[in-house]
Parts: sequence; structure tokens; C-alpha cells
Amino acid sequence: MDLNSAIKISASGMRTQGTRLRVISENVANADSLGSVKGLDPYRRKTIVFESYVNRDEDAEMVRVAKVGRDDSEFQLAYEPFHPLADEDGYVRRPNVNSLIEMMDMREAQRSYEANLSSIEMARSMLQRTVDLLRG
Repeated sequence: MDLNSAIKISASGMRTQGTRLRVISENVANADSLGSVKGLDPYRRKTIVFESYVNRDEDAEMVRVAKVGRDDSEFQLAYEPFHPLADEDGYVRRPNVNSLIEMMDMREAQRSYEANLSSIEMARSMLQRTVDLLRG
């Protein structure tokens, strides 16, 4: 594998982690979004699935987003009998977003993005050194 392929592999990782960060950001932004009217579901957490594939042009295994899905886990129930969206038992359904989990996922995506960036910088540095050696 040449250094250009290494850069392209890392770039595919950066793209997928960037998409992951956008999905996580949407989840965090909507962690308190309730249904607009009584009976409607609140915001449902989004998930992301990656897949690896072989890029025949580069003869390398890359990564991409397979799909952005929905987390079908149960909504959180909060007892708020005077809330306008409360059901007949006084419970309000809240989004199935756990901010702590989202922050941990965000940190992991950030670290992965930084690792891919570091790989690109290293490959670029090696290419520059090769050019410098050929000149000298």
C-alpha cells in the first residue's frame, strides 16, 4: 500500500466519524424534545451503523456509513401530572436519549477522528521527506 492510499483510508474514517458526530449532536440537541401535541411520540434517539468495504481502485479496505437508524428502546417516563402532554395517569414520555452515553460516544468519535487525522499528517510528512530526499 502506498502513502496516498493510507491517506484515503484515513480520510474515509474521518468522514464516517464526522457523520457520527453530527448524529450525536442531533441526539444531544433533542434530548428534551417532547411531542408537539398530546399522544405524539417525543424525539427518538438516532443510531449509526458503519460498514467496511474494499475500494478496488485503491486495493484497500475502507469504512463508510451503512445507515442512520432509530433506537427503538422505550421512552423514559416522568411523573408530571400537570404537564399539558401528560397522559391520563400523569406521565409524560421523554426522549430515549441518555446525555451521558451521548457524551461518551462523542468523545470516542472525537478520538477516532483525531487518530485518523494524525495518520494523514504522518503520511504527508513521510511524503514530504521523500520529496526532500529526492531533491537533495
